Amino acid sequence: MDNLALIDSFSEFKESKKIDRVTLTAILEEVFRTALKKKFGTDDNFNIIVNPDKGDMQIWRNRVVVADGEVEDPAAQIPLSEARKIQDDFEVGEDVSEEVKIADLGRRAILALRQNLQARIFEHDNATIMKRFENLQGTIITGEVHHDVRHKMTIIHDDYQNELVLPREEQIPGDVFRKGEPVRALVKSVEIRGTKPSVILSRTDPRFLELLFEQEIPEIADGLIMIKKVVRIPGEKAKVAVESYDDRIDPVGACVGMKGSRIHGIVRELCGENIDVINYTTNLQLYVTRALAPAHLSSVEIDEEKRHISVYVAPDEVSKAIGKNGQNIRLATKLVGYEIDVYREGSDDLDLSEFSDEIEQWVIDALRGIGCDSAKSVLELSKEELIRRTDLEEETVDYVINVISSELEG
Repeated sequence: MDNLALIDSFSEFKESKKIDRVTLTAILEEVFRTALKKKFGTDDNFNIIVNPDKGDMQIWRNRVVVADGEVEDPAAQIPLSEARKIQDDFEVGEDVSEEVKIADLGRRAILALRQNLQARIFEHDNATIMKRFENLQGTIITGEVHHDVRHKMTIIHDDYQNELVLPREEQIPGDVFRKGEPVRALVKSVEIRGTKPSVILSRTDPRFLELLFEQEIPEIADGLIMIKKVVRIPGEKAKVAVESYDDRIDPVGACVGMKGSRIHGIVRELCGENIDVINYTTNLQLYVTRALAPAHLSSVEIDEEKRHISVYVAPDEVSKAIGKNGQNIRLATKLVGYEIDVYREGSDDLDLSEFSDEIEQWVIDALRGIGCDSAKSVLELSKEELIRRTDLEEETVDYVINVISSELEG
C-alpha cells in the first residue's frame, strides 16, 4: 500500500465524522511518528508532510553524509557510500533528504498504523461528542427519529448524525414517534458506556417543561417573568409557579395568553398534559390555596415544625382538591414543599382519593362501589363485611385497613 492509498482509505471516514483538516493532519502526523519510532528507534530528523484534502502525504528522512566507517549516530548520519546510492554526487558534510515509503515500514507496521489511526480518530470523535453535549446538557435540542430499539428506547439523530438515546421511561406516555419525524427533548445527561459516549434525552424532566416555557413565552425569555418551580406528572398534569417583579405584568395571563393561545403549543408538545399556571407568593397560606385550585378551601392550618398543612374544604370540594387519581394534591405537595392533608369541613375524615398513592385505584373503586367514599366509612365496617361486600381478598382488605388506620391515628 502506498501513501496515497492509505490516506484515501480514510477519506470517506473523515467526511462522515466531520473532522476538520487541521485536526486530521495532526492525528495523521502523530500516528506516523509513532510508527517511525518503532521502525527507526526515533522520529527525530523526519519531516512528515500531510495534505489529507488531496490524499497526499510524504515522509522525508534527513541525515548528514559522513565518511564510511565514521557513523556515530545512525539516526542523524549516513555513510557516503549509502548516500551515493540515493544520488551519486553527494559529498561528506552535505545534507541528504530521503523519502520513506510506507511500504518500507513493513506489513505488520502498516497494519498497526491503520489500527492506531482509526482508534485515534474514533477517540477524537468521542471526545468531540462529549464536549459538545456536556455544553448542551440542560438544554433542548431537536433531532430526527431514526429507529426504535425493542420498545425500550428511541434513537434520535441530530444534525451531525450523532446517535442520541431517548429511553422509554424518559418519554411521555402519549408519545408516538415515526421514523424521520422531528422530536424535541432535553439533553439530560452525557455518560460513557463501554468505549462510546451516550447522550440521554428526556421529555419527562420538569426542566423540559420549564425550557418550553422559555421558548414560547417572550416575557420569560426576556427575564420579565421568572419561573419559580415546575412539578409534573408527565402527560397528565403539571403546575408551574411564576412571578413577575414588574407590577404591570400579569405573569399568569402572559404565560397562558388570550384564550390559551400561548400555552396551547406547549400542551400539544406534551401530548395534552394539563398545565396549571399559578402566581408564586411567599405567603404560604395563599400559595397553598392557589396550588390546590380549582378547589375552594374553607381554612388552612400550617405546622411549620413538621412541614405539614391541613386544609379543610366543603364535602363537594374534596374531589377537586384531591384531583383525578390524587394528581392535584400530589402536585400541590411537591410545589409547596409541605405534606398536605385534605379534610372535610367540620370533620377529621379523609376522602379515599387521598390514599391513591398507597392504595390502587381499582381497590378504591371497589370500596366506593359499596358506598365507602371516605376513610371513616371504611373503618366503620368490619373486615368480614368489607370482604363480603367488595369481594376483595383478605390480604388486600387488611392492607387497606392498616393504611387508613395509620393515617387517621397519625
